Amino acid sequence: MSFVGRTRELALLDDAWKARTSAFLPVYGRRRVGKSELLVHFAAGKRALYFVGKQAPAEVQLAEFLQVAARALGEPLLANARVTGWGEALDLVWGRVPAGEKLALLIDEYQWLAEASPELPSLLQERWDRVWKQSGRLLLVLCGSYLGFMEREVLGAKSPLFGRRTGQILLRPFGYREAALFHRGWSRVEQARAYAICGGVPAYLLAFDPARSVEQNVAAALLDDAGALAREPEFLLREELRELAPYHAVLSALAEGRSLPAGEISRRSGLESRRLPYLLNTLGELGYVQRRQPLSGVPAGVRNAAYALDDPLLRFWFRFVFPQQSTLRLLGPRRSFTELVKPEFESYLGGCFERLAREALAALYAAEGVPGAFEIGEYWDRQVQVDVVGRRSDGWMDLGECKWGATGGRAAIEAELARKAALFPNPRQATLQLRLFTRTPLAGAAPATARVRVHTLEELYDLP
Repeated sequence: MSFVGRTRELALLDDAWKARTSAFLPVYGRRRVGKSELLVHFAAGKRALYFVGKQAPAEVQLAEFLQVAARALGEPLLANARVTGWGEALDLVWGRVPAGEKLALLIDEYQWLAEASPELPSLLQERWDRVWKQSGRLLLVLCGSYLGFMEREVLGAKSPLFGRRTGQILLRPFGYREAALFHRGWSRVEQARAYAICGGVPAYLLAFDPARSVEQNVAAALLDDAGALAREPEFLLREELRELAPYHAVLSALAEGRSLPAGEISRRSGLESRRLPYLLNTLGELGYVQRRQPLSGVPAGVRNAAYALDDPLLRFWFRFVFPQQSTLRLLGPRRSFTELVKPEFESYLGGCFERLAREALAALYAAEGVPGAFEIGEYWDRQVQVDVVGRRSDGWMDLGECKWGATGGRAAIEAELARKAALFPNPRQATLQLRLFTRTPLAGAAPATARVRVHTLEELYDLP
């Protein structure tokens, strides 16, 4: 499949490459989001040195760096050069760049390189300040998957590289509309189902065969022990974490349903509450868990915070695969889907549709010409749960209900939304716009006095 999306990111890299000045661009984002593919695609046809760090001794990585540099610069003697450290290696490579030409130095998995060679950030800073910046001939990209590390050790105020960047790219998973480009021939419902499981992670979307249905792909890729994604969450966590059991317990608890407060996570996981902050913070730095607060017209207290498993594949895997591994082998992939997944599948997709609707609300605002700033989230308290909340700076607030399954009559839905609106805290007396997000159109025409804007799945995908 040809390279999909990332138009903005490629343009940013291309502008930095074409500029007459040097540029330093950190690129970071969670694993499997396509950072390496982005850099490799960008490097094609350019004088670029693309090097991937790894969990290996510094000497091994240094020798490999010189071998890669030898091929990239057409200087075979570099491969066998004897150097005493990274400073000497960087100077040697820079000295082989032809006069007047620009080099893209792309270092991927930078966190592993810096872990093996703690002196490297200072060496890069020294060369940037003393030589590279003034030369106008270097595009330096440091790319990493551990969000917390990149924010501390590259972007943070205590990093030697702080203040040097000329730009940055936080590469996020694709949104639901871009994710649909991986399966153009599918219906919108099938594309939404795939997004609910794979999210916007390119590697996961590519594992779903366009010639099969989503159900068939789930059976083949996730429920078959030899499937492309059957062990992916386990491998993903092993790459970054040492003691997996407590993280598995937290993720299993979060996979059961909606956002959970720390106390409920402790109860469901069996972990002591004092251990949770570290575990949740680590999972947050990896981009897998998100801390949320109810969004309303009043400030949310710290005690109202809850945590959600934000990665769709991990959420599905810990809900349906991890707790059933023995049974999966016994039943086989097809029976496993029919007996273990299908009875809960549509209900599970309902929660995923809420996330898609919150994502779509920003695009609806753009299409409707909503002015000013806004914030999008959800709301919950002991009395009411609102699936979609949009807090706007123009004096309006949007409250939305999501219906993936049967919707019932329009009157009943409007009455339910009106009940929730009456219970929603609104001290600033914002005008409340009620919205309904549905998989299929509502039967019958809307009455002229309808208070509720209805948005179908088809409309959400066709937004400009």
